[in-house]
Amino acid sequence: MLVRRLSVALALAGTVLLASAPAASAHTTLQSSDPAEGAALSAPPQQVSLKFGGAFTLPADPIRITGPDGAQWSVGPATVTERTVTAPVQPSGPAGAYVLTWSIVAADGDPVTGRINFSLTAPASTPSPSAVTHSFIATETPAAPQAAGTSDDGGFPAWAWIVIAVVVVAAVVAVIVRGRRSSS
Repeated sequence: MLVRRLSVALALAGTVLLASAPAASAHTTLQSSDPAEGAALSAPPQQVSLKFGGAFTLPADPIRITGPDGAQWSVGPATVTERTVTAPVQPSGPAGAYVLTWSIVAADGDPVTGRINFSLTAPASTPSPSAVTHSFIATETPAAPQAAGTSDDGGFPAWAWIVIAVVVVAAVVAVIVRGRRSSS
């Protein structure tokens, strides 16, 4: 009888844990960007920035900008301050639609990528060859570590899992004690 009650209690506890588990959300998301999605700029930016909601690291060449007729902007060294990536750019190309593609590595090691579409209403000036005297290499500054027990990416907080575990253990112990008392 005791084994049966214990089995029922464990099955019930497992069901409660599974039902309360949130969907997996290990990846950070883009919260904002400059230029913003769909922006129409009268002058090209001198730098771009991307703000993310969670911890990440940068891969090589994390930002690329492509425009009409395949025009490529030169992107300088990307830096991370807290959860914002910033990189200087040297715009070149005609007026029209541009796409900023970005990539980061989420805290769990998986790559995350995205696109931001914007446009220039006037052509970007092309720098003279003497103005571009060095090549750009992406560098990174580590993202700020996340405090234990917090979740910035919408996941279930660690403290809630601890409370659920304590309640489940207490329920199992109560079933065992009640079973022993009734069999005595």
